[in-house]
Amino acid sequence: MNNSIVYALFMLLAGIGIPTMAMLNGGLGSRLLSSTLATTISLAVGFTAATIYLLATEGVPTKLFQSDTPVYFYLGGLCVAFYIISVTWIAPRFGISNAIAFALLGQLISMSVIDHFGLLGAQQFSLSTQRIIGLTFMAAGVFMVLNKGTPVTT
Repeated sequence: MNNSIVYALFMLLAGIGIPTMAMLNGGLGSRLLSSTLATTISLAVGFTAATIYLLATEGVPTKLFQSDTPVYFYLGGLCVAFYIISVTWIAPRFGISNAIAFALLGQLISMSVIDHFGLLGAQQFSLSTQRIIGLTFMAAGVFMVLNKGTPVTT
């Protein structure tokens, strides 16, 4: 199977996991009466899973820090923590669709800026007219999804 297809499928699954995680964390935060405690538990579970995977696939790391690696590369966890705290607190109050739609819109903006300027060592891709049109359609699609109509009652 083509690597691009495998990568796309993995990212599709990761994307499916984002609103699922938001609902699970939001529900946990509501039940525990603490979004921060729910986030801490979520990150602890994720850290444990990542550590088990690391040890199973690569063994014990021999070096945690590389001297030529800029410090900011080690700060991605702050983005993860901010996202999880935000979505855990906001999703139950703002709605899962609204929370994820605006997170998706933020991703579209961020990916475009990172690509256009080649920030943080990313490969540079100019923001062409075609990409701007595509982003506009994606953003419009995000907002169209938010117009949900009448809720289903059971």
